Amino acid sequence: MIRGAIFDADGTLFDSMFIWESIGEDYLRSLGYEPKEKLNEVFKNMSLYQAACYYREQYGVPLSTDAIMDGVNAQIEKYYKYEIGLKPYTADFLERLGNMGVSMCIATATDRPYVEAALKRCGIRKYFSEIFTCTSVGHGKDTPVIYREAMNHLKTNKESTLVFEDALHAAQTAKNDGFLVAAVYDKYEKEQAGLKEIADVYLHDFNEWDVLQKFLSSLD
Repeated sequence: MIRGAIFDADGTLFDSMFIWESIGEDYLRSLGYEPKEKLNEVFKNMSLYQAACYYREQYGVPLSTDAIMDGVNAQIEKYYKYEIGLKPYTADFLERLGNMGVSMCIATATDRPYVEAALKRCGIRKYFSEIFTCTSVGHGKDTPVIYREAMNHLKTNKESTLVFEDALHAAQTAKNDGFLVAAVYDKYEKEQAGLKEIADVYLHDFNEWDVLQKFLSSLD
């Protein structure tokens, strides 16, 4: 029986992955520069500080690295405060889980103030008892630390905790550590076949409540 659920935010609850696919180019254009390459690919493995240095060195942006980082963060904050929306059927899905007595929390790589703002604006903050971030736990989703801390908070165990993720690398981390994994489709994750293969249950969207119920019944 599932007693706890840990939800990723971007790409799982929120239709927000476009931000991370385009923020590098969007910010540069806001300064009046046209990107010479796909900056999201260039920045994929860079820290924000490294990206700020890249703007200065490769494009001659006449701002300090701190000013650039502040500008990027301000643009990201605007998206979360005012623009991004929920994936379809998310609110109803969470309501049903809550009515089943399932305790829920968030585990995300995105900084807490952004996620908090979006959760409140979209009316779903009430479903989550806590928000865990990679920053707050000191580890990325290449290790299971964030899922373990979330589980400890929920006072559940791995056999009764379902982790909802849209990204293969994060789902794999949770699965390898013994958690049950619900994969949620997002168009920005290209490895859908791999995601289906490792997931305990795969949801094309949150309207597939019957698919989840069938899986939950199989656990009893």
